[in-house]
Amino acid sequence: MDMPGAMIVFAQVVDSRSFSAAAARLGLSKSAVSKQIAKLEDRLGARLLNRTTRTLSPTDAGQDFYERCLRVAREVEEAERAITHLSAEPRGLLRLNAPASFGREYLAPLVPEMLARWPELRIEVLFEDRFVDVVAEGFDLVIRITRLQDSSLVARRIASCRRLLCAAPSYLARRGVPRTPADLLQHDCMLYSYATDQNEWEFVGPDGRLETVRVDGRLRANNAEVTLAALRAGAGLALSPDFIVGPDIAAGRLVPLLTGYENPFGAIYAVWPHNRNLAPKVRALVDFLVERFAAEPIWESRRES
Repeated sequence: MDMPGAMIVFAQVVDSRSFSAAAARLGLSKSAVSKQIAKLEDRLGARLLNRTTRTLSPTDAGQDFYERCLRVAREVEEAERAITHLSAEPRGLLRLNAPASFGREYLAPLVPEMLARWPELRIEVLFEDRFVDVVAEGFDLVIRITRLQDSSLVARRIASCRRLLCAAPSYLARRGVPRTPADLLQHDCMLYSYATDQNEWEFVGPDGRLETVRVDGRLRANNAEVTLAALRAGAGLALSPDFIVGPDIAAGRLVPLLTGYENPFGAIYAVWPHNRNLAPKVRALVDFLVERFAAEPIWESRRES
């Protein structure tokens, strides 16, 4: 006999307290359900149900078996749902959040392709630099450029990213070129309001030693474009992601500094709430972003050209 199937039938009979009701829910005849239960009791060598003309209830052995049948039924349902999710076409509303500069420069050009690829998908895009609460604010997918710390979220790395210390030639001509992290104490360092490290910048030197320097300056901004404009104008130096300053470095508008040092920054991640089943729309978009960015991010080729 089909033991998993019989266990699901038995669980439905106990839930329904009726052969007729269970048969209707399962799409079977009453006699088919009754025969399944009889075969199950014969196989187990135990009576599972107390039957009268008006009531039906599990025996002690039946109650214990019922609880195990529930687990099997849930696993079968979960397996069916997982396969359905894998094969389903992305559809419905997807709410996407990303940092403003990265979103406008690198994600916005991809939105038309997303809409063309998945005709049943609707996309709501919010580009902003603040650190959003993915679950509380109802986002399906969020792009984060950082070192991940929140274990309540699922994350997938979609691209590499470095932070580069740089300044305009005009600033360096006026204030000099820093040679070590300690030299930054004598410079106007522009700060990003949402950075987790705030005033403390970390650098790993050529010898592998980590150095931390507490910097300060006259400009603190919550928007990368403000910092970039100030950098170009020679107002100070900044530690900025390569996808923002890379083109300016390649064009000579900005000069990379402390090139023998690395800032231990992180990468670009797609993050989403932890669910047992990943919705097709989220899975499809994450795969799409990995396809577009993981091999060689466009800002790398721009910076090195």
